[in-house]
Amino acid sequence: METVPATEIFAADTDHAGLRPLAGRDHPILVSVKGLRKEYSTGRGRLTLFDGLTFDILQGEMLAIVGQSGAGKSTLLHILGALDTPSAGDVYCASTQLRSLTPSQAAAFRNREIGYVWQFHYLLPEFTALENVAMPLLARGESKAQAFKTAEHWLNEVELGARTTHRAGELSGGEQQRVSLARALVTQPKILLADEPTGDLDSLTADMVFSLIQRLHRQHGLTSVIVTHNLALARRCTRIWRLDNGRLDEVSPSAA
Repeated sequence: METVPATEIFAADTDHAGLRPLAGRDHPILVSVKGLRKEYSTGRGRLTLFDGLTFDILQGEMLAIVGQSGAGKSTLLHILGALDTPSAGDVYCASTQLRSLTPSQAAAFRNREIGYVWQFHYLLPEFTALENVAMPLLARGESKAQAFKTAEHWLNEVELGARTTHRAGELSGGEQQRVSLARALVTQPKILLADEPTGDLDSLTADMVFSLIQRLHRQHGLTSVIVTHNLALARRCTRIWRLDNGRLDEVSPSAA
């Protein structure tokens, strides 16, 4: 797949729900993928999802990945976030070769560099919103007082400062997903990976949550990769890639 030059990145623009090309500024490569292959053993032999994928993701861009169900979009996202390993090829993410990491190093890398948002929020039902958001900080050894202070800040960032003591079952679907977004960003990661983050939401709530992701992406200098079936939301990203039949191709918003 063709690599987009580092000068062709995007910035806020009210005419594009907010992103447009920005030329003449240096935006380094944050993720570099070389010759990526992923295959599985099945009862009918080897199943290859993709082979030979080579691409770069630039610091600061908001990238959408679209494609049919089963094309391997989520698998690709998991590999980029060190949750899965490729059958061949290399992923360099934030200057780290993911293939070289031990399981404990991969866990530390995920906690330090990656924020995840899934289609289902995966909140722990017995804990409050504040406690759920603080979990990644507590896992890295921060004090409870500091973790809770930072978690409260991020709940305010997602406009849920009044819901800190509510448990998951006391929150609406959109509120639960906003809590999961706060949890993803509480460690201040370089990269946000989102797998169908609005897939369980009605259209109005989905638009609100996506707009929130866009705002936080811009305000906090994130690099975001979003897997989505919602083409209207994909068109609001800086670039759109389609994964289909093992190929990853860049498509224009009008063709998505």
